[in-house]
Amino acid sequence: MIYKSTITPEEIESLPVAEFNGEIKIIDNRDESYHDAISYLENQKIIGFDTETRPSFTANTKRNTVALLQLSGRERAFIFRLHTLGVLPELAGILGAAKIIKVGAAVNDDIRSLQYHTKFIPKGFVDLQSIAVNWGIEEKSVRKLAAIILGVKVSKSQQLSNWESSDLSAAQINYAAIDAWICQKMYLKLLSTPRIKPIRSISTITISQNNI
Repeated sequence: MIYKSTITPEEIESLPVAEFNGEIKIIDNRDESYHDAISYLENQKIIGFDTETRPSFTANTKRNTVALLQLSGRERAFIFRLHTLGVLPELAGILGAAKIIKVGAAVNDDIRSLQYHTKFIPKGFVDLQSIAVNWGIEEKSVRKLAAIILGVKVSKSQQLSNWESSDLSAAQINYAAIDAWICQKMYLKLLSTPRIKPIRSISTITISQNNI
């Protein structure tokens, strides 16, 4: 299969909307649900990864700290509310586990944001923006990558919403879960497709402390 190198907004609009039909759990306490999420994620080989931060609409103001961390397997997605939970040791352990591949887009930015909560050494991260070129894809955004690789449209209607809200809407929850889940799904699809370039740049990312 040969993927298109680029895609237009008009082409994306004609595609079916991406839907995640699995279980979505919001985690905001170190309770039974938290430990269930950790247990599930620790036993996955490949998970999708993303974060959300409350946007600031005022110029020259300090960026808000990351509010949500989303981690997803094939059938279960977890949304960790970091502004109330923080990055607890078990969660940091997943982020630092080389054996668990965590797939996202622009992962270095997300990792640096997470360091404000807890210092950890990230291992096992794969950035779709870096590896897509191995399949001849020039686009970088999740929306365009998903359209090219999976033939679906990822909605961005909630991107600038308040991710620190005490009561996340159903639309926000669905958006956050899909952003992580779709990254895993794209990675698995790419791995099942012949490449057009050597795979040198697909190695997982380990960030040194000097770069954090």
